[in-house]
Amino acid sequence: MMPRALRRLVHLMLFCPLSKGLQSRLPAIKVKYLLLAWLGILVISWILYMQYASYSELCRGHVCHMVICDHYRRGIIAGSSCKALCDQRTLSMQRCMSTFLYTTGNMVYIGLWKERPVVIKCGIEDPVKIDGAPDSVLRQETSLFDKPTRGTSMDEFKEMLHSFLKANLGEQPSLSTLVDRVIALADVNQDGKVSLAEAKSIWALLQINEFLLMVALQEKEHTPKLLGFCGDLYVTEPVAHSSLYRLEVPHYLQALVPEAVSSNLNHWLAPAWPRRARITIGLLEFVEEVFHGAYGSFLICDANPYHVGYNAKYDCKMSNLRSVASEAVVRGYLKGRRCETNADCTYGRDCTATCDRLVKQCNTEVVQPNLAKVCMLLQDFLLFGAPSDLRGDLEKQLRTCVTLSGLASQMEVHHSLVLNNLKTLLWKKISNTQYS
Repeated sequence: MMPRALRRLVHLMLFCPLSKGLQSRLPAIKVKYLLLAWLGILVISWILYMQYASYSELCRGHVCHMVICDHYRRGIIAGSSCKALCDQRTLSMQRCMSTFLYTTGNMVYIGLWKERPVVIKCGIEDPVKIDGAPDSVLRQETSLFDKPTRGTSMDEFKEMLHSFLKANLGEQPSLSTLVDRVIALADVNQDGKVSLAEAKSIWALLQINEFLLMVALQEKEHTPKLLGFCGDLYVTEPVAHSSLYRLEVPHYLQALVPEAVSSNLNHWLAPAWPRRARITIGLLEFVEEVFHGAYGSFLICDANPYHVGYNAKYDCKMSNLRSVASEAVVRGYLKGRRCETNADCTYGRDCTATCDRLVKQCNTEVVQPNLAKVCMLLQDFLLFGAPSDLRGDLEKQLRTCVTLSGLASQMEVHHSLVLNNLKTLLWKKISNTQYS
């Protein structure tokens, strides 16, 4: 049986928490507990509401599936994953990851394709554009799949692709090779021709920055492999750990959870230092891969630990490429842009150039290069738990690295020297061990 005093307290909490006689009925300490209990209920209710709101906005896989399969059955789109998704049902969305990842403009699902885990990414229709009509959710075809138009020849489509890639990657001698790669990817049935549905699908996908980068960086080991697509939905290999840190505090809780608490928890949950060193070497290799590659240079415009992941073998894999932009696109955005301060000359989150205050226009050279941004991440990720005989040299190398400038005079020799010194320092420590 419940003690009489406890029954009385429960009765008061449930039926008269705000009665005027509460102060006189309960000791002061019980009043404090009661207030804390109600405050806890309010906070938990708010968290559940915010989680539900985020889920309902970012996790609409059923809508994505309906739209994609409707377009596929009507012959508007095609793709290597369409049959598995819409007819055979061997490709399915299982768990929504959009509320846990820093995603913009797309839904991210962990799924299964023939019982093997995959990542499925699908575009999000702007809810403002949906007017509530029964067919309004199916109107993506008018904007997403409007090019190329019926009657476009193969040569004209190749010219479209070449012009698009030139505008997005800059003038590169190997663009023709990339055009051929895109054409081969679009030719799903491998009949040597590209149908209108295949052309519409690959054109829509190329508008997604991450997809374009995955095609351009296809041979690079630190980019997730593309497994298939259907319309503007695409499937990639899974990344076992989608961020450098295992604990991510949702944006609506960041004001309540002290940064020191989340940082200490992430340090405690992080892999052993030699494994973090291995991940770091892979991340530095990715910086090398996107600097003066076959299709130009790329800039990391949101150096975020939740965009960098690693697999079960602790090899670095970029889990989110949407914040990586080609140098040509960034320069095109900054060229002639009006400004008052340097903050006005920012592409993405942190690709910032200087503002020429005399003419009030942005310069086109980004101040902070990729390597400096990555080293800022590594100061937190790599230094804690570092071996004592290495820590001094590592701190010195990272300090030098974060002060690097993006000016052209420094970009070549100096950057390569700093990057190679860092890689050599780490590799010497973990080589000839189980972690190498």
